[in-house]
Amino acid sequence: MHAQKAEKPNTTKTTIGGQVVTVMVTDAGDTIVVAELEDVSVTSMRKFKSSKERRHYLRMKYHANQVYPYAVEAIRLFRELEAATADMKNRNRKKHIKKLQKDLEDNFKDPLKGLTRTQGRILIKMIERELEIPMYDLVKDLRGGFTATYWNALSKMYDIDLKQGYHAEDDDILEAILSGMNISHVAGK
Repeated sequence: MHAQKAEKPNTTKTTIGGQVVTVMVTDAGDTIVVAELEDVSVTSMRKFKSSKERRHYLRMKYHANQVYPYAVEAIRLFRELEAATADMKNRNRKKHIKKLQKDLEDNFKDPLKGLTRTQGRILIKMIERELEIPMYDLVKDLRGGFTATYWNALSKMYDIDLKQGYHAEDDDILEAILSGMNISHVAGK
């Protein structure tokens, strides 16, 4: 058998629905739209020990997808805050943080109040995982020790320990879900 030499497909630009796109025309005359995708995560099918574990995975994945936009926004705001306050004196930094807090309360208080306990826990873990800092320390740095202690005590009523931080080995299923999500914020994006 002789190996056939693969020919480079013929590509051209065309307009579809008012948008200019690249298309390939095959030897048979078929037209295929060429699309550029952002980063795509491809993983093999996950094998579960039981149907209970599978349901837990699907439930956690659903909740993670619900809070994903809030995690991305929180990380973006934190990175911007870090950059904006890097060379500020402590007093000016605190004023800037209070102003930002007011803006955040206006925009996010109601949607975040509607989160379930599981969604809140996952949101905290997403942020801790990305920033590599326990939520308690984050609140302490931004709002002070008293406020951090208050929120940690309140969170313990919901079985969440803000001082614990994120550890991948604590929940294999959550780690599998979060490792497939891009929640980081890169300045300029």
